[in-house]
Amino acid sequence: MSRPSDLNTAHSHGFSRRNFLAAAGGLVAVSALPSFAKDDPSVFPERGAVERLVLAYQHIKAGATEPFSILHISDTHLTAAYPEEGEGKMQAHNRRIRTFGGRQEEALRDSLAWAKENVDYVLHTGDLIDWQSEANFDLVKKFYGDRMFGSMGNHEFYTYLPDEVHTWKEPFKNRSWPLLKAAYPVDPRFSARVINGVNFICIDDVFGTVQPDQVELFHAEAKKGLPMVLCMHVPFFTEQIWRAHEKFWRFRTRKFRAAAVMPDARGDYKRQLEDRTTSDFIAYLKGEKLLKGILAGHLHITVQERFSPTAVQYVVGGNFMFHGQEVTFS
Repeated sequence: MSRPSDLNTAHSHGFSRRNFLAAAGGLVAVSALPSFAKDDPSVFPERGAVERLVLAYQHIKAGATEPFSILHISDTHLTAAYPEEGEGKMQAHNRRIRTFGGRQEEALRDSLAWAKENVDYVLHTGDLIDWQSEANFDLVKKFYGDRMFGSMGNHEFYTYLPDEVHTWKEPFKNRSWPLLKAAYPVDPRFSARVINGVNFICIDDVFGTVQPDQVELFHAEAKKGLPMVLCMHVPFFTEQIWRAHEKFWRFRTRKFRAAAVMPDARGDYKRQLEDRTTSDFIAYLKGEKLLKGILAGHLHITVQERFSPTAVQYVVGGNFMFHGQEVTFS
């Protein structure tokens, strides 16, 4: 495998932030990224970097004023940290870079380079970073551009510090809002963007649930009468998507037949069923004719299922493994 020429590698070799920036001329210069095949001729020896991207292709008939396309990616899990951020951050960097393979920034660069030539916009549905660090926030600021928008993931709220107490409840997020608002050019809780007459609504549901004020904001967007696409990190689980999730995460070493009993709800799915605001919102969405699609991530697998008579829910696999999906709209 080639040696990744990204911020993760620089930190692994003990470079300081100042030295790395001076040496690289910037955090995300695409021209500095080596060719995959050129670095290691044993891997795709006669093919280029584009073909290492694992792309699915979807189409949504949304009633757009003009056709357009987006690259939908999720779960990049950047694991950068500056040495001066302290031992705790560097330990997290060393541990999590092993989890995600060390090529996350490379995968994101390749994805954005492909998107520049092939689609009109980029949607990222969360876990762009694996945890909060100054280095990761710097990468967010560099990678996000005018044609990139998206939602937060649960990992945007993590610090991986020893004193972090995670509750999967809304108060846990409170300390993170100022940091996320400073790093991301989108509102981390709720944002809307109209593209060629289609209203993309990005909502924070990183623990599986939505809040009353977010529902009110969604209803206000619905009153505009535009076709809508809901973008979020955690999917609203349907039967097929939950089965796929459980097969991947819990039953990966067992045969799993479609006729099997529905796996018990747990975690995000259980919270969606038990939280009244969220369950009522899901019921409303199933009857909302303006909803034309749902785009989500979080599961690290690519799976889809019809959500309502007018909308299919598309979940995209992990970008840290070079996954993405092109979605065309008409």
